[in-house]
Amino acid sequence: MFIDEIKFFAKAGRGGDGVVRWRREKFIDKGGPNGGDGGRGGSIYAVAVQDVHILSRYKHKKEWRGNDGTEGAGGSRHGKDGDDLIIELPVGSVITNIESGASVSLDEIGQKELLLKGGMGGYGNEQFKTSTNTTPTKATKGKTGEEGNFKIELQLFAEIGLIGLPNAGKSSLLNSVTNADAKIGSYQFTTLDPNLGDFYGHIIADIPGLIEGASEGKGLGIKFLRHIKRTKMLAHLVSLENENPMKVYKQIRKELGSYDKALLEKKEIIVLTKTDIMTDEKKLEKIRKEFEKLDEPVFTLSLYEDKSLKKLIDGLVKLLRK
Repeated sequence: MFIDEIKFFAKAGRGGDGVVRWRREKFIDKGGPNGGDGGRGGSIYAVAVQDVHILSRYKHKKEWRGNDGTEGAGGSRHGKDGDDLIIELPVGSVITNIESGASVSLDEIGQKELLLKGGMGGYGNEQFKTSTNTTPTKATKGKTGEEGNFKIELQLFAEIGLIGLPNAGKSSLLNSVTNADAKIGSYQFTTLDPNLGDFYGHIIADIPGLIEGASEGKGLGIKFLRHIKRTKMLAHLVSLENENPMKVYKQIRKELGSYDKALLEKKEIIVLTKTDIMTDEKKLEKIRKEFEKLDEPVFTLSLYEDKSLKKLIDGLVKLLRK
């Protein structure tokens, strides 16, 4: 799991001061108080966005400050509220107030969380008029906005997790459709930790390969299954190098269910990989139709064939937009 972290100080806006003002009109000798209240200070919010690279923009930014409210005015006019400050953070960000220890996780695009509340505006002298005090000279100052030191920890939750037996072609596919540079090789467990790639603003994770008995901790099993719980959709890669692709598919599904039955409920697509080694077109079509009976989207792929790769990319984009 990729984790990035930044820290910064933030302070919400201060409220504007209330003012002492008097009504002054022709033919009215002694007008009453009409000093307005100060405006509220701007609060600071965090909003979740899809951009996984946005933290890099804040690399050298150590401080955020909200906008202050303005003071009141005569004529009972209220001061202008300070504009709220919005800090955009990637989905998966965990925001922790270092002093209080309180934290919140941004799990959905558009999720908005209040970090610091702006200060209230002060009262103008009009607020202090009573039957016994018709000419109050009192007004109050605006309140200071909340402040704090924050830590942002990015824990990316992939939209698509690539799963399959070791050497099913997951890392090669990730490298082909994203800007990732995952290590590949013709031996088991080339991938020891999840590799991540950016796919049109969505995260694809190449998860460590699975072997029979993974749910009991064999191979990289528990590590694999722990990561796969964080993904929204599974792309199940089955290599046609296997003598019985359907048996391999069911083997992996069994391991998923043994660890957590909820994994079997995730949206899934099936990708039959390494079709270039299948010279018998009729056999390939038979295998594809067998998988289509599972009522899941099925793609055939050879990374040496641009047409099949484009078809898979278009299919993934369509599914992610649903």
